[in-house]
Amino acid sequence: ACLAPAPPPAPAAGSRAGPPGGRASPERPTAYWISLWCFLCLLWSSFSCINVSPLSPSTRSTPTRVQSHAAADSINYDVQTFGSSLPVKVMEALTMADADDQISVKVNESGWAWMVCGERLIIWKICQTAVAKLSVCKELQLPGSEYNYTADLVAVTSAAPLESAAVQSISVLAVAAEGAARFWPSLAQEGNYTEADVDLGDLCNFVVAVRGGSFVLSSVKSRLLRASPDSSGKLQYRALQQGQGVLSGIGWRVSSLFGILSPPANDTLHSVLWGGRASCLYTLTSSSLSKWEVDDSWEHQVLSWDANRALNESIADAIWGSESNYEEMKEGANVAYLDMKLSQSGLVVLAAAWHPSDTPCLAYFCLVTLQDNGAAILDQFTVEVTKYNPPFQSEEALQATRLVLPPSPGSTAFLYNEELVFACSTGTSRGGLPDEKISFNSPGDGVRGGGCCANLPVFFSQNSGLVAVVARESASILPETMEDSLCSSLAAAPESVVLFISTPTRAEPVAQEDKTKLLKAAFLQFCRNDLVGAQTVTDELFPADGDGEEGAELDGVVTQINLDLVDDYPASDPRWAESVPDESAGFPLTSLIILHQLEDKMKAHGCFMDFLLQVGLLDRLGQVTVRSSPMATRLLLCEHAEKLQAAMVLKNHHTKHAELVNRAIGAALQRNNAAVPPSLTAADVFFREVSQVSSVFDCLLEEEERSLKENPVDSVQWAEVVLTVNNIIKDMLQAAGQYRETKASMYRASENAAAEPEYIPWTASGGVGGVRTVISRQHEIILRSVYPHADSELRSVLCEQLVALLDIYLGGFVAQLTSLQQQRSPGAQQERYDSLEMEYSQRRSELLQPLLELGQYQWVAALAEKYCDFDILVQMCEQTDNQSRLQHYMAKFADQNFADFLFRWYMEKGKRGKLLSQPAAQHQQLASFLQSHQHLSWLHHIHVHNYHSAHRTLYSQANTETRYFVKKKTLLALSKLTALASDLPEDEVNKHVNVHTFKNSALTFAALTIVL
Repeated sequence: ACLAPAPPPAPAAGSRAGPPGGRASPERPTAYWISLWCFLCLLWSSFSCINVSPLSPSTRSTPTRVQSHAAADSINYDVQTFGSSLPVKVMEALTMADADDQISVKVNESGWAWMVCGERLIIWKICQTAVAKLSVCKELQLPGSEYNYTADLVAVTSAAPLESAAVQSISVLAVAAEGAARFWPSLAQEGNYTEADVDLGDLCNFVVAVRGGSFVLSSVKSRLLRASPDSSGKLQYRALQQGQGVLSGIGWRVSSLFGILSPPANDTLHSVLWGGRASCLYTLTSSSLSKWEVDDSWEHQVLSWDANRALNESIADAIWGSESNYEEMKEGANVAYLDMKLSQSGLVVLAAAWHPSDTPCLAYFCLVTLQDNGAAILDQFTVEVTKYNPPFQSEEALQATRLVLPPSPGSTAFLYNEELVFACSTGTSRGGLPDEKISFNSPGDGVRGGGCCANLPVFFSQNSGLVAVVARESASILPETMEDSLCSSLAAAPESVVLFISTPTRAEPVAQEDKTKLLKAAFLQFCRNDLVGAQTVTDELFPADGDGEEGAELDGVVTQINLDLVDDYPASDPRWAESVPDESAGFPLTSLIILHQLEDKMKAHGCFMDFLLQVGLLDRLGQVTVRSSPMATRLLLCEHAEKLQAAMVLKNHHTKHAELVNRAIGAALQRNNAAVPPSLTAADVFFREVSQVSSVFDCLLEEEERSLKENPVDSVQWAEVVLTVNNIIKDMLQAAGQYRETKASMYRASENAAAEPEYIPWTASGGVGGVRTVISRQHEIILRSVYPHADSELRSVLCEQLVALLDIYLGGFVAQLTSLQQQRSPGAQQERYDSLEMEYSQRRSELLQPLLELGQYQWVAALAEKYCDFDILVQMCEQTDNQSRLQHYMAKFADQNFADFLFRWYMEKGKRGKLLSQPAAQHQQLASFLQSHQHLSWLHHIHVHNYHSAHRTLYSQANTETRYFVKKKTLLALSKLTALASDLPEDEVNKHVNVHTFKNSALTFAALTIVL
């Protein structure tokens, strides 16, 4: 049993624990003895009762388990003490608080926390070790107020990052609900503050620190003020205007087109969020979400998004969509927006929905993840309905539930109110633990606030102080069968590997094969939420100060583990028991259904990417050799996931077109000399090795050509096989491309990364069996063998499919060229870029020209416009005599000099009449182009009645003509005529005419002399 100091004597009956407001006084020392006793108890428990985990040099705060009902009731989560013991001032305030005193706490990600208790404000720096040591703790007196203070009415800021800021450089602002503001320029000087009365029009509900040492104050009715201290420390404030900036002053109809909406009169503000990295301020009201870009001295509103219109129906559909009378129900559904947080996946909004006609009427809490692209909220969002659905009491009661969302990885959220914390998924990741409720309703307990610190969800419990909710080590986010097999694999590892895991040391070098197994072990620890253990093993295997050879080894190990994941043998399936090699890496997956195997592999890949990011390996990855060319390792990991997506699509087609796909799969396995055991099907073997999924393309084309030869042209099978093959290849490649595009941020290089090699996606690979080769071959088969025999309806479908394939083909070239453009030193790759661009232009023309000749203008235009093939566009407009379309292209591609290309095209084709008959809108560009073609420019000058310029051009041409007298004389005559037609002064015209007359006479005399 733990021993603790005996409590001090209880105060005499009728005595008070302290004066109102909780301040101790010399006359009444009881509070002193109570606080001292609390301090000694906590100090004793730190040494005697709490199991303190050892800290590695680089570790963050290590929570220790709280032995309470909360920990006992939960299955997948532990509630653990966070940081050191609470400061004495905090314990004193808790002890002295009256029953009706509202206690509110906020935990800041910087490691600072503050508690409001009555009119006492206590701010302290969380000491991130389990044993108490000296830490900063300051108590400030709040201005008097008729309303209860909350921690949301207090903000701290500093010129330096708060994590490392000295106490004297930290400023504090507290605002009463009525608007009485008190500002402390330095936390080190509690008695030095200035006061101001801020007029918000109604009650203040949030104070948020933003850039430049300033704050944003908000009111319940969504009025926002920006407050900044002047040089004397006095608070100055001004309003943030709706639609401020370039759109200010315009009408609401126009401003709504740009995303700036006027708030309804009854709008209530529920959350204010500062996104420090992007310098953006978000506000969430009962109807809309708004965003401001904020600088040190200015701010302007970027958008105001109508959440009701965009989200309400989607939320209702997610909850009641399966009801038979859903169309009626959705009209009566109510949605309240409660809170919001930023994560790696996007902006996450907490909402609650209820329907009055439900029996019983429940409140369904939902998490909506929005994508903010900077200027707008995208239409693509996810709605995750959590399993937290308490009985609906009132909308006001719903507002008591808030959201804590650790930013990384951002897939697990924590809802909390006074009685509980509810852990749940945001729905943005395939991994994650089941939803779970953790109660804090024991006598005298309750959650008084929370936040994120050290990337952990941290809450303030009345009984336990600061606690973190941490997933239990026994709960893994990997599929159960993979977890079991991985443990078995590591249990059978060599003794050296086991010793390294138990006592990691760098005394002896570790072989690469063993490093692969060790990194797998660290990955398993990560999946079991043992982040410290995973980090320790990783740091020992691949120290940050390692040499270049270790960097290359890291790339090889990471690539091999990810390849083992995507090509895993389903060893847990008894049909595979005899087919799993002895050296299997030990990542078995369920094989009940092949599609489920692929989905689980994708889940495992996502966990592995999270692991690499969290332990700091992702940004250290370099490059590997793939298909005889260097490739960034991150992009190879992305390629593995893309092939998983493609394999899932192929499996779906396999279900619909079993005969065709089975023949292609069989041919692919035969080419790779892969045997099919008697207990397995060809599909089992093929879909196991996901990395080779592209080998099916060439085999599909062989099956297609065989079918075209065997079946008569007028049969159904003859055309059907072509359409099916097109769809399979198109869908697989599009799924891969969509994954690459939507998950680009996961695989993006860091800003300070070294220059990367040229990126050649597998969907743009050449050579035998390469995707480019396959698409080129299919292009030829369709246009030569199928199109001539097809009717108009079939031709339309074929062209649509072919254009989709060509889009993928050309997109691969664009990806390559873009990667070369992004080189840190562009000059080094200029020769390669020029060569690739020439190849791209040539292949683009070769692929589009046949479609143009077939009159498929709609599809030709779509591709030529997207990939800027100006030659094809001009040819198409000329063939269709569509001059208005040409003018449209000149405007659309003005920044790419389409007009100059068109003028050169006319010159090369000898179409000078069309060149000189351009509409007035193009006259200036044409004049600029003709400056280098003076033999034509004078005609343009005459066409636009610029006779003076025509005169000068003709006169210059005549002076340079030395070969033909007749031509020279003609040019002089024309120059004379244009001078007479110009608006030059009469004396100037006479001068030019006299000169021309003299020169003409001289030429005539010279010609006669030669004749005579």
